[in-house]
Amino acid sequence: MNHHPPSPVGRALTVVLGALPFTVITLLVFEHWPPLARWDQSVADRVASYGAVHESVVDFWQVVGAVVLPWTSRAVIVIVAAIAMPGGAAAQTVVIVNGDPVTQFDVEQRSKLVQISSHKAPSRNEVVEELINEKLKIQLLRRFSLDGIDKDVEAAYANMARRMRATPRDFTENLAKQGLKSETLKSRIKADLIWGQVIRGRYQSAFQFSDGEIAARLQAKGGDDVSLVGYDYTLRPILFVVPRGSPPAAFEARKKEAEALRARFQSCDEGIPMARGLRYVAVRHQVVKSSAELPTVLRDVLAKTELGRLTAPEATPQGIEVYALCGKRQSDNAPAKKEVRDELMNETFQALSKKYMKELRDQAMIEYR
Repeated sequence: MNHHPPSPVGRALTVVLGALPFTVITLLVFEHWPPLARWDQSVADRVASYGAVHESVVDFWQVVGAVVLPWTSRAVIVIVAAIAMPGGAAAQTVVIVNGDPVTQFDVEQRSKLVQISSHKAPSRNEVVEELINEKLKIQLLRRFSLDGIDKDVEAAYANMARRMRATPRDFTENLAKQGLKSETLKSRIKADLIWGQVIRGRYQSAFQFSDGEIAARLQAKGGDDVSLVGYDYTLRPILFVVPRGSPPAAFEARKKEAEALRARFQSCDEGIPMARGLRYVAVRHQVVKSSAELPTVLRDVLAKTELGRLTAPEATPQGIEVYALCGKRQSDNAPAKKEVRDELMNETFQALSKKYMKELRDQAMIEYR
């Protein structure tokens, strides 16, 4: 092959035109990305080696192989990385927790989630620390076997959507409209579920409270005598069905029917068969409810209802509902005791969570970038 020595200007233009565009792209997008820094060094070594051997003769294809192709590959790497990682530069790593990265995109997403849920803008440092803790919680799956955790996450997500009167799909779309990915919320749910199971399993005995501990807390709190007495109520729900989409007049009419039954209802033995004989009335299976588990309003209603009688009619999405009070017996599970037990559980959980998280962070490899 004949070699024709190019002019110095031609040689310079070949190298500059081949390398400059890709250099600009990569410097703008990933200035300090370690893999590309190593690539730069490799390209520089190849060019230097080529120049040392061919000081005065430059073959076009050798220039392509030594300069243009490496820099073209470099640009392709950058473009693919920019597409694959959301937000381009926003996906830069902020901190690495035991080998798992937390990116700038994660920080932005969590900041939005906190702001939407609490209506307060968190500081960047608070968000980063929260994400570190979340990584450590999720990494506990490497130590402990927790079956069905992903199903629990989906169930919790669906329940959250239901409380917002939406399907999971609609809920996801609503989050997206606010710039929030559903994975961000699911990650937090997953971390909380894992953490709750691990803490309660690891420190199981710490969540057992004696009657003496509960009594001492009750004495310190004081409180009324009514809340210190608990009851187990046996109830029969009775529903006067109103078709969906009916006008308010239909609910009023059914409410009058319920009031009429209430006036005649003297005992469950006689009243339940009577209710079953009414048109479009559903008598449901009996349920036993502790006064400690009931909302305060319903607890007060049942406390004022005589045994064997009906509660006042209440409107529900299905129609008008009343409850027949068919049984009532005193129990040890008083509302005040349940409140105290819940307080002790929460205090113990928070203290042990703080203790165990400190242990995990002391053992972890956390690298801030």
